[in-house]
Amino acid sequence: MLVRLMYASRAATGIGPEDLAAILRQSRSANPAHGITGVLCYSEAGEGREGIFLQVLEGGRGAVNRLYNRIVADARHHDVELLLYEEIGERRFAGWAMGQVALARLNPSLLLKYSATATLDPFAVSGTVSMALFEELVATASVACQG
Repeated sequence: MLVRLMYASRAATGIGPEDLAAILRQSRSANPAHGITGVLCYSEAGEGREGIFLQVLEGGRGAVNRLYNRIVADARHHDVELLLYEEIGERRFAGWAMGQVALARLNPSLLLKYSATATLDPFAVSGTVSMALFEELVATASVACQG
């Protein structure tokens, strides 16, 4: 049985590009063996706000649940919130062992379409809204580092 899981979390202090690159490398290396696909979005910290991770994982229920439990325990972030968990008939992000949303290439009006401000804040919107945003990011080719 396939499931889709979406979560958001706040980055630990000091998370930088090297940490993000390490997360992506690890995901792209380990996920295929476990049948997991997905997309990661990271919004860098700035002007009084913490960095935010938003991630969608798809795969077999057991594999996704085990990975999510490891993610929750990871010290590189905190305030992990499960936004969406559903059984699915097919994957939406099957092409990526772990894709990365290229926020630098993102038109801010896309964020305004789904929230009150042009900043990524999945804590302020529903999981359904965050999933709609992800689907549009993929449709508009805003997913980079497809591995």
